[in-house]
Amino acid sequence: MNDIVSITKHGSVPVNTLQNAVASILECRGLERRFGGLVALTGVDLHIAQGEIFGLVGPNGSGKTTLTNAITGFFPPQKGKILLQGRDITGLAPHKVAALGVARTFQNLALFNGMSVLDNILLGRHIHMKPGVAKTCLYWWLGRKEEITHRVKAEEIIDFMQLQTVRDELVDSIPIGLKKRVELARALVSEPNFLILDEPMAGMNQEEKEYMARFILDARDERNVTVLLIEHHMDVITGICDRMMVLSYGETIGTGIPHEVIKDERVIKAYLGGTHAAR
Repeated sequence: MNDIVSITKHGSVPVNTLQNAVASILECRGLERRFGGLVALTGVDLHIAQGEIFGLVGPNGSGKTTLTNAITGFFPPQKGKILLQGRDITGLAPHKVAALGVARTFQNLALFNGMSVLDNILLGRHIHMKPGVAKTCLYWWLGRKEEITHRVKAEEIIDFMQLQTVRDELVDSIPIGLKKRVELARALVSEPNFLILDEPMAGMNQEEKEYMARFILDARDERNVTVLLIEHHMDVITGICDRMMVLSYGETIGTGIPHEVIKDERVIKAYLGGTHAAR
């Protein structure tokens, strides 16, 4: 694989299909979020279609993380609405948003050192677990079957993410590229229908980026997951995203097909830099 673009176009969703699609998985209307006198988001509208890989980019401090925190319930917007598959989830607690099929990875790795790859991935099954005194006391009759089910799902994702060789290794001891893969696996094992990836390729070399791009595409194509991808690598955004949005100082300054958006003068000035203007 020579570059991201070369591996990504097969199996992608046609843009016209996405634009004409009636079914949307996520819709944000007029979102505003302030922290004291700081305006982190203002008037942000967002629509993501079912089955889409949607890119979200912008300079540091542009509001990307604030937007994802609003969607996932960590910092609800003070104005506006957030709809998930037509249901108003504005202000819903994070665990309730997760229970609706929303999974997330974080910019900074949130793995548990001292635990194996398998155990870290198993933690992603927590929203499907139904603990209770009866199951604990009667483990061999009530609890064991459920535990086996969770382990089967975890092993399935380990195979999907090609982590078999490190499944029993401590996450402390594996390279950053594999750690990022484990975090994606932990998100996928929860069986989400909407996945938010916050800079999943940060710190990776080109080869690792290409592998991660393929896993994201396969998650969409084979596991029917819609993806919101926050990423600074523009080759990734233009290579695998169906559409994208650019934020700057909490405002939307560009949205649409990646190759068209990156030619917008406001985007070039705010994010890409003058060297990209002639491309």
